[in-house]
Amino acid sequence: MSETTPNVPDRPALDGLDAKWADQWEQSGIYRFTAPGERAAVFSIDTPPPTVSGSLHVGHVFSYTHTDIVARFQRMRGKQVFYPMGWDDNGLPTERRVQNYFGVRCEPSLPYDPDFQVPEPVVKKGERPVRDISRRNFIELCELLTAEDEKAFEDTWRRLGLSVDWSRTYTTIGRHAQRVSQRAFLRLLDRGEAYQAEAPTLWDVGFRTAVAQAELEDREHAGAWHRISFHQHDGSPIHIETTRPELLPACVALIAHPDDERYRHLFGQTVTSPLFGVEVPVLAHPAAEMERGAGIAMCCTFGDLTDVQWWRELKLPARTVIGRDGRILPEPPHGLDSEEGRKAYAELAGATVHTARERVVALLRESGDLDGEPRKTVRPVKFYEKGDKPLEIVSSRQWFIRSLDHQDAMLARGAELKWHPAYMKARYDDWVRGLNGDWLVSRQRFFGVPFPIWYPLDEAGEPVYGAPILPGEDQLPVDPSSDTPAGYTEDQRGKPGGFVGDPDIMDTWATSSLTPQIACGWGEDDELYAQTFPMDLRPQAHDIIRTWLFATVLRAELESQTLPWYHAALSGWILDPDRKKMSKSKGNVVTPIGLLEQFSPDAVRYWAANGRPGTDTAFDQGQMKIGRRLATKLLNASKFALGFPEPTADARITETLDQAMLASLDDVIRQATDALETFEYTTALERIERFFWFFCDDYLELIKQRAYDEEGGAATQSARLALRKALASLQRLFAPFLPYSTEEAWSWWHTDSVHRAEWPTPAGAGDGDAAEVITLASTAISAIRKAKSDAKRSMRSPVESVRIQGPANQVETLGSIGADLRAAGNVEALELAPDGEELRIEVVLAEVEA
Repeated sequence: MSETTPNVPDRPALDGLDAKWADQWEQSGIYRFTAPGERAAVFSIDTPPPTVSGSLHVGHVFSYTHTDIVARFQRMRGKQVFYPMGWDDNGLPTERRVQNYFGVRCEPSLPYDPDFQVPEPVVKKGERPVRDISRRNFIELCELLTAEDEKAFEDTWRRLGLSVDWSRTYTTIGRHAQRVSQRAFLRLLDRGEAYQAEAPTLWDVGFRTAVAQAELEDREHAGAWHRISFHQHDGSPIHIETTRPELLPACVALIAHPDDERYRHLFGQTVTSPLFGVEVPVLAHPAAEMERGAGIAMCCTFGDLTDVQWWRELKLPARTVIGRDGRILPEPPHGLDSEEGRKAYAELAGATVHTARERVVALLRESGDLDGEPRKTVRPVKFYEKGDKPLEIVSSRQWFIRSLDHQDAMLARGAELKWHPAYMKARYDDWVRGLNGDWLVSRQRFFGVPFPIWYPLDEAGEPVYGAPILPGEDQLPVDPSSDTPAGYTEDQRGKPGGFVGDPDIMDTWATSSLTPQIACGWGEDDELYAQTFPMDLRPQAHDIIRTWLFATVLRAELESQTLPWYHAALSGWILDPDRKKMSKSKGNVVTPIGLLEQFSPDAVRYWAANGRPGTDTAFDQGQMKIGRRLATKLLNASKFALGFPEPTADARITETLDQAMLASLDDVIRQATDALETFEYTTALERIERFFWFFCDDYLELIKQRAYDEEGGAATQSARLALRKALASLQRLFAPFLPYSTEEAWSWWHTDSVHRAEWPTPAGAGDGDAAEVITLASTAISAIRKAKSDAKRSMRSPVESVRIQGPANQVETLGSIGADLRAAGNVEALELAPDGEELRIEVVLAEVEA
């Protein structure tokens, strides 16, 4: 530490410190990563790339502050901290923001318009017709708007005081990220870990894209049970109950439990569906629920995931009736051959699912096959987490990454990973054990990383999916919708004997799952990669364990057979006053700029640091007020401590109270260090803050007179030296939490930055009785203050006497700091009377002249 003569301002203040120091930090480059030459000297962080679609909110400030506390601590511990920031700017959130902001819609069939003018932003929804534009023009608008959003995000992060190395920023749609993502995909494809298949797929009809298992959520949805008659050969009915009668033309079997005596005699026989007259088998399967409805269910292709399971395991035919737009397909499915059945189907063709349901129910009433009226119900239904309509299951060609084959390996990696808090591991394990399919990674959207694949077209112009055309890794990144594969010319695109590009993009998580590889230079900077990967820490929210965390572990296992990081630190949600999660979709978010201006970044960080790992935390401006008071007190206490003359060269810590204070501070340093090493930043802050308030409220008052003594004897030198030592440690202890106020106060008497200073270590001061000395000192001075307060006297008013009685060792301890007690309390006489009983302190105030 380069200590210098203190230069303290007359009136220290928090306001303006963020602008002052953020600029200086950027100019000095103190947070830039420099490769040290050995992995052990590095602490690397897989910083979550926030979704760039609008503005940050206090939930972001909350969790990213936690990461920054860890980064600053590790830097002060002597590590070279690799702390990049990424922007997650591809995928649906960006597309929706662009659509709403500019009033446009992507239409891939339109040609690119090189003279396209950027539209004016939409001020009021519906003020002008939505304009269809080409995919390439749409992507250009996405890139334009995300660049603006990213600048605003960065400005907020800088103001909050994140010690990010901004020279290493990346975007998940940038060429570097595309190259990494496409390279990883091609290698998976080469090893058979990625594959394409025509399969039942969860589909969002609003966004018109496939959805992965990890993106599902159950929502309560109103519906009705319909009791419907199927017909046996003798004409007698078999009743089933369903909430989806519109799927009757897609029915391929009736399924009952193998042990259900009611239907065992029907197994192996066929029945006929009402309205459509299709013969379907009655089969047994243990997934059928005997207690639900009539105990026998129709299997339709596809109504839900159980239908998919039955279809696959019982090798049933497929009769698809719902298209990707959520409407009934125009042509009846294979097997619906009767004239009467086709006539009934014609009444449904082109209708939405809701309308088709109403029409089927009306037809069933007419035919007499509806047994009673529908019974209303509310049940959980699968939704895409970003969608507003129930998901359908359609058959489509999609890309998958094998996951089920690696369940055991994923569980082993989960056991190897260090979880903070430890109980979060159970969420990961439950997710891995509950996987029921491989990871679907293709999306039918526009703004994302394209699959680097073309297909030759046969003489009929149909894609030959079994013979894909792949680029070399040195050609990446490629966009098959605009780039031409080797051996072809652009005029062969889409023509028989020519080629066509894969139209899909990768799921956002398929790229975000590679953030360690993207940030660490995998395949492009071998030296950086060797020093930063596997990374030390993945900080993230607990709700995306099943998506981001699991997917990143899977990708690292498939590519390098290792964990992507050694530690995972999970943060909780921010809750609004109604204890609901703050989110943009709920419209209950609070943006941080006003809070940073009103309370200061240090105060907002203090509130965030009080949220324990993995624990949901209430939004609380009261905590920010406390944080502002703490940061202000740190400035004022630093000014006070630095206001005394510098201790002499031969100064020593000789006084009991000074020794006890420093010994107690040693304990705080040990506790805070241990807590921060295990990412328990809240515990560390609690220990530091508790000691700091004793230091300010009691210790400074007790030693003030002694420190001011102009004679400068040994006792005075002891106080002044103790003050300097304590202040140097406290400023560094608070530095990860309150970066602006600590940097400001540190700069008054140092030429270097507190954020590059060495983390404090215990100095070995005092003895094992330090805690008792501190406690007794606080007890005694508090008793004197209380007596004055009760008498409504000034704290400076004189005290005639203080009589201390109690156990001999406690009385003796208080006697050893008697001079400080008398000076701090303005006490004339201090009487010590050990009597072996409980400690008692009697205060007699001096008479007040009339």
